[in-house]
Amino acid sequence: MRRGLALGIVFAVTYLAVSSNPGQAGEVRATGLALGFALIAAALAGDLLERVSLPRVTGYLLFGLVCGPSVLNIITRPMARELALFNGLTVALIAFTAGLEINIRRIRPRLPSMVRLGAVAVGLVWVGFLAVFWLAWPWLGIDPGLTGWPKLAIVTLMATLITSFSPTVTIAVIAETRASGPLSELTLALVILADLALILLFTASMQFVQWSTSGVIEGGLVASVAWKVFGSFAFGSALGALFALYLRHVGRELTVVVITLCVVLSALGERLHLEPLLAALAAGLVVENQVAAKGDELKNALERGALPVLVVFFVAAGASLHLDALADLGFIALVVAGLRIWLVWTSLRLGRAIWPDSGSRTDLVWTGLVSQAGVTLGLTIIVAAEYPSWGTAIKTLVVAHVALNELVGPVLFRAGLARAGEIGMGEEKEK
Repeated sequence: MRRGLALGIVFAVTYLAVSSNPGQAGEVRATGLALGFALIAAALAGDLLERVSLPRVTGYLLFGLVCGPSVLNIITRPMARELALFNGLTVALIAFTAGLEINIRRIRPRLPSMVRLGAVAVGLVWVGFLAVFWLAWPWLGIDPGLTGWPKLAIVTLMATLITSFSPTVTIAVIAETRASGPLSELTLALVILADLALILLFTASMQFVQWSTSGVIEGGLVASVAWKVFGSFAFGSALGALFALYLRHVGRELTVVVITLCVVLSALGERLHLEPLLAALAAGLVVENQVAAKGDELKNALERGALPVLVVFFVAAGASLHLDALADLGFIALVVAGLRIWLVWTSLRLGRAIWPDSGSRTDLVWTGLVSQAGVTLGLTIIVAAEYPSWGTAIKTLVVAHVALNELVGPVLFRAGLARAGEIGMGEEKEK
């Protein structure tokens, strides 16, 4: 009750402060106000939702949505863009935490079955949407008169975008619930492997579109994605090895050093045109497998330093959700989202039937594969920029679809973790 009252007071005071200076809402001082507002009020909103067994991440997203440009406009679009400066650091923090959960020696016996299960999940969902978009083409409003190879190429690209998953949200839910166990481990491995595969599939799809529309294959795109994938892993592994040496021989002020490491992974990685998520994942994986004994101490340091950054990241994500896109294509987006959930569930059920050794909680893995977020939107922006004539229509559909999945996915995954009895088990392991 007191938290709800405190949240109401913070809302009222900030709304009055922003509305009293509407012409200056986009200035730096207004952005600073939004930052403080986000840190205080979103933390309260997340705590309130956690009390009713919903993910804190969902509280941050809903808070950002309600306060964002689509509803109350307390956090305006310029403010949301300023808050999005935290995106790179947050992705690096979350991915580094994920890497710390992957112990090669522990998962090696089950790695082949994980790869097989992931291949079935990605393959069936992708093929399913390939068929659906081909048959539903006249009603999608993209280019109804398109036929032949160009149509197949664009349908292939759309199927790839819709199939993609969100390691960021999945990892965030695992981290905030302190979950640990077969479901957490299997879901984490699947979203990471699937995301790598879909980045490569996206590259192939873009090449297919290029060839079908102009008859030319652009080698620069292939080289760029190869650099992003393999260069990111090499860069992250090198920094992870240096950090492992620091842990082994110094091991002090871990919170500050970890945040600094993630800033370097994000900022320098971006300058080198690398992918912060992959680089930070590689860094965490190297640290976990070189100095596993320091793992619990490091995770505690991450937990202390990551919360403010996570709050701002998901508030900015919620504020950036486009309700106008959802209003325009709400029914189609709802159908696509429902179909995607069904295909994910069906594919994992099929994989479990073919390979019963895939894991003890494969019946609930689908709950962690619903969310979509930054990677999907990033790829969609590339398509819209490269092909504005029809890419903008695809972007509108994908944004509406992601908005639904970004709100529903964390709730489903937390419910799956609760049903598996894994929430809070990370704390038990540390004791």
